Amino acid sequence: MSRKNFGAKPLSYPQPVWIIGTYDENGKPNAMNAAWGGISEENEVSICLSAGHKTCKNFAATGAFTVSMADAKHVAGCDYVGIATGNKTEDKFEKAGFTATKSEFVNAPVINELAVCLECRVKNYDPESCILKGEIVNVSVDEAAMTDGKVDVSKVAPICFDPFNNAYHVIGEKVGTAWGSGKELMKK
Repeated sequence: MSRKNFGAKPLSYPQPVWIIGTYDENGKPNAMNAAWGGISEENEVSICLSAGHKTCKNFAATGAFTVSMADAKHVAGCDYVGIATGNKTEDKFEKAGFTATKSEFVNAPVINELAVCLECRVKNYDPESCILKGEIVNVSVDEAAMTDGKVDVSKVAPICFDPFNNAYHVIGEKVGTAWGSGKELMKK
């Protein structure tokens, strides 16, 4: 077997494409794309965000943010909020084609166009390590992305980031059942 070494780089599958939503000092919604993040505790997310982002200034003031799952239908808007800066583009949220509803649980916007949203309180942010930790206080899902009362991944159509090829891929095909597909191997 032959392998190619890529060195010490942040290359992993899957990398989520998270859209971080915040309000600015005037209550105007802002969004940015973040691919370096994950669930770090049962009710906690950790995200790598450099301190210069408008998003960081916003959550420092409001103490809250949302994490929406980017999807295939809105890939252009989701990518746009990652390449345009809120520090220079005042209408970035609107240009992306997004609208917002204020979260019932935190002082941050729920992006109406994206089906799955984590609503979070800031636990802490370290500008040196760029690590934001947030307490998940609610997860909301658009009912249009549900079938028989359950979230339907094919309706959500979440995307992941391919860092090897700078591409987005849609997630959706079921290949097994968690805590079930490996049961036959337990008998060996």
